[in-house]
Amino acid sequence: MKKLADYGFDDHPATDPERAQLAWAVAALDDCEECDDLRVELTVEEAGRPGAGLVGHLAPDSARRLRAALATALRELGEDPGR
Repeated sequence: MKKLADYGFDDHPATDPERAQLAWAVAALDDCEECDDLRVELTVEEAGRPGAGLVGHLAPDSARRLRAALATALRELGEDPGR
């Protein structure tokens, strides 16, 4: 089973010649044979180039660590990470 949680694009301008705009997707995954466990799948790729990106399979502890890192970065910006 693979169930999409959410997807979107980063907020960098698509017109920047120095950096590509990114697309991301997050899904719950329970059929990774090599992982032999439940995973959160994180896909990051250049916008407009589906299938050419990177896919990570995060164990629940790794997914929580990523969530904590994002919350820390939001707090550094003066934002409420729980919003």
